[in-house]
Amino acid sequence: MINFNVPPCGEKAVEYIRECVRDQKICGDGKYTRLCSQWIEERTKTAKCLLTTSCTHATEMAALLSGVGEGDEVIMPSYTFVSTANAFVLRGAVPVFVDIRPDTMNLDERLIEDAVTPRTKAIAPVHYAGVACEMDTIMEIASRRGLMVIEDAAQGIMATYKGRALGTFGDYGCFSFHETKNYSMGEGGALLIRDKERIEDAEIIREKGTNRSKYFRGQIDKYTWMDQGSSYLPSDMNAAYLYAQLEMAEEINDARLSCWNRYYERLRPLEAAGRLKLPVVPEGCVHNAHMFYIRVRDLEERTALIAFLSKNGIHSVFHYIPLHTAPAGLRFGRFHGEDRHTTRESERLARLPMYYGLSLEQVDAICDTVERFFQR
Repeated sequence: MINFNVPPCGEKAVEYIRECVRDQKICGDGKYTRLCSQWIEERTKTAKCLLTTSCTHATEMAALLSGVGEGDEVIMPSYTFVSTANAFVLRGAVPVFVDIRPDTMNLDERLIEDAVTPRTKAIAPVHYAGVACEMDTIMEIASRRGLMVIEDAAQGIMATYKGRALGTFGDYGCFSFHETKNYSMGEGGALLIRDKERIEDAEIIREKGTNRSKYFRGQIDKYTWMDQGSSYLPSDMNAAYLYAQLEMAEEINDARLSCWNRYYERLRPLEAAGRLKLPVVPEGCVHNAHMFYIRVRDLEERTALIAFLSKNGIHSVFHYIPLHTAPAGLRFGRFHGEDRHTTRESERLARLPMYYGLSLEQVDAICDTVERFFQR
């Protein structure tokens, strides 16, 4: 069986975790939490990175920091994970869903302006599959209309838009280090903060509403409750597991890109024959091979393809159910405009196996099986 995903593991992960246990340094903000944060800051050139327990929690922190509240509206795609919307729903805000682009599956930047109302507080673009949204347009709209931008870059680490790291354009950016991501700490994430003046507020929220971070830096002699917050610090053992991968980040990235490129070359004849559609990476975008997906004719054909792959020992999956069609989406949000692409494209998308350690021979075997499916 070729698995859909195998969580990555760095060569020194066990050694680093043993060090945490040996030195009895297993809570948050230890040595490896700091090393991971520094690595991300240096790589992305952001003002501050705070490691979190998940990308969900990073997005919740961004929602708190943005001041989004009861009755405010946040524009986002419906084709995304529930956490993108939940972070704002928890603050009493309304997710306003707009349609996606049929090429990249990203938020259609041309539809944002029409969705803005006096209640709009923020835009939450999602960089699907590590391919950037059209950030120049999004940031121009946000600047002109006085809106905050919170980037859901859960899938976007090591990816760029016009030479700049994803997650660093908006006021806040959110990474995921879930076990399905390119780099993993099992459960984990990171909040990227663009502006230095917002760092202290973010540290307070992350430390249960206290100024504990300043206490540990020796800036104050005791810490106390300053504002609302929660416990968003991951264990340093999780960070140790992640850091072992960040040390070999280029190797992991190159291996994934090799598999992605092999998929693309092998399946191009099927696209040319009109049997499927391959991913699109616009000019100016450098992706990170987070996933390789194909789009077939319709839901019926996708269901048959996934079943055929499974029968032949290959685990393939579909992805999001559009949020505006879900019970909670209908209750908490609304779709602005016409759903021309979101539902249709979501129903015909299938994700093929992609992980560090997947061999080119396995990719060839998967492509052979996809070809056999269409030859039936």
